Amino acid sequence: MPEDDAVVRVQGVIKEFGPLRVLDGVGFEVARGQTVAIVGRSGSGKSTLLRCIAGLESIQGGNIEVCGNAVGRPGSAARAQLRRDVGMVFQSYNLFPHLNVERNITLALTLVKKESKAAARQKAAEVLRLVGLTDKLLAYPEQLSGGQQQRVAIARSLALSPQIMLFDEVTSALDPELTAEVLAVMEDLARRGMTMITVTHEMGFARRVASLLVFMHQGKVWEIGPTAELFANPKTAEFAQFIGSEL
Repeated sequence: MPEDDAVVRVQGVIKEFGPLRVLDGVGFEVARGQTVAIVGRSGSGKSTLLRCIAGLESIQGGNIEVCGNAVGRPGSAARAQLRRDVGMVFQSYNLFPHLNVERNITLALTLVKKESKAAARQKAAEVLRLVGLTDKLLAYPEQLSGGQQQRVAIARSLALSPQIMLFDEVTSALDPELTAEVLAVMEDLARRGMTMITVTHEMGFARRVASLLVFMHQGKVWEIGPTAELFANPKTAEFAQFIGSEL
């Protein structure tokens, strides 16, 4: 990977919660336009790693760079730049229940990016078209299915034009039918060239969409490489056992 092609660099990252070391020397790089799947058992550090990349958790060692900027730099300007560069979608949709879909999407555009209401509405219409929800513009969250709410959450992040999207187990609370509709949106984003890191337990999705697979075990990157190669030829017993139990 060319040096200037990496939009995310994670180098020797250590994260501790009190005496518990959750991330132990984690490192990998993500190229622009690449889809990376992070997999592993519960408690292996996957979601914590994603939150560290997003600047939501501080680290005790190592370095994280996003778009050439060090995550965790002091100052509001650095935090604001990270919020512009990174969009994150969580397992819970975190939509404002008292606001309709359009306002859920335009709120940050008008308050944070200081866009006009007209420009924000236009952007909301554009991103809702991307996630297949143009007919839900004026609906409220309670009127939507879980899958539709998650797609609105993705649209809200896309509206801020991030350089990279982070997805943290975004389908784990959904039934199979709703899971499929959310994964279809993510596959479309991957085809469009969005840089994505997704923590997922959907192994079929990881095999289809991710070009790079990161298997985490006991807070470490246990295996990493092109997805097809790792599935075809696991290098460790732990990964072989993991995919055997998941597929």
